[in-house]
Amino acid sequence: HALPCSPEDPTLERHFKGHKDVVSCADFSPNNKQLATGSCDKNLMIWNLTPKARAFRFVGHTDIITGVHFSPNGSLVASSSRDQTVRLWTPSIKGESTVFKAHTASVRSVQFSSDGQRLVTASDDKSVKVWGVERKKFLYSLNRHTNWVRCARFSPDGRLVASCGDDRTVRLWDTSSRQCINIFTDYGGSATFVDFNSSGTCIASSGADNTLKIWDIRTNKLIQHYIVHSAGVNCFSFHPSGNYLISGSSDSTMKILDLLEGRLIYTLHGHKGPVLAVAFSRDGDLFASGGADSQVLMWKTNFDSLNYKVLLSRHRKRVTPDPPPHLMDIYPRSHHRHSAQNGTVEVSGHNCTATTIPMCISNSTDFPLGGRYSVNTVN
Repeated sequence: HALPCSPEDPTLERHFKGHKDVVSCADFSPNNKQLATGSCDKNLMIWNLTPKARAFRFVGHTDIITGVHFSPNGSLVASSSRDQTVRLWTPSIKGESTVFKAHTASVRSVQFSSDGQRLVTASDDKSVKVWGVERKKFLYSLNRHTNWVRCARFSPDGRLVASCGDDRTVRLWDTSSRQCINIFTDYGGSATFVDFNSSGTCIASSGADNTLKIWDIRTNKLIQHYIVHSAGVNCFSFHPSGNYLISGSSDSTMKILDLLEGRLIYTLHGHKGPVLAVAFSRDGDLFASGGADSQVLMWKTNFDSLNYKVLLSRHRKRVTPDPPPHLMDIYPRSHHRHSAQNGTVEVSGHNCTATTIPMCISNSTDFPLGGRYSVNTVN
């Protein structure tokens, strides 16, 4: 039976159409005014979230874009690519970019340290590299992986780096000694994505074997293990509170996990085909998703707005005494797209010529209030 949509359920806010191929990565600016996405169409899009603002399309990479991350002050965007480079862009009409090259194969991920001084990258050349942002130079390499490295992330305090890859390991590195200080091996396939929670006490990793694992790095113990997807997990994002995690999978769904209760609370159906990118905004109010269908969807979180105990009690009322595996599925209704007056400004990474390209955006205003979802309990 269908349940009415409750105020604490996530809702689809906007639908951005501009990429011509698979959307591989996404990140919100620190002030929540921009959303950056990268794609197999080789373009970096910066979607300006204020109404009627134009989007920027940054042209410069010569192959698939694999990762994107805003600097902590929002003045730069870093992108990684299969063209073996990392670019630093100014997310404005100027669109100037600096190219970093030291990897000898595809670069799979890029991230700024929380002080904005360094970048960490992961590559198919089996290395993790750290770069200085200000002087735009390569600093050092972390070399112990025995296969492609899919993802690397700094801890919030910048003292550690976590990395994972096709050698089926998750490695923890000390940035001062530049040594590998721990190895977590428990995967039946490639480890696809890794990140720290906001307090830096845990790392999560996802796998091609459909699993999500959370490790306490103070005790080096596996503390949570989720098998909620029916295909490989490609990406995930911690809510800044540390209480929730969203994952994206090749089973075409996103799942929202309640980490305090240790259970799945939502399954989101919005993409046709694998979900390859999910990201919470810095304040957790929004999250974005992208996938093989070339769509970028922006969602309002909602479930983080209630007092946590109130949320739990409401959830329990909606769950049968014999609890189902999770709370509910959310299906956005078909999009009512309209061709927006605002378009895309194309910015070349070299000579900054700007052209306007028509773009379709679907806003929440296109939907009758309360009429966006069919929400079903899982029996």
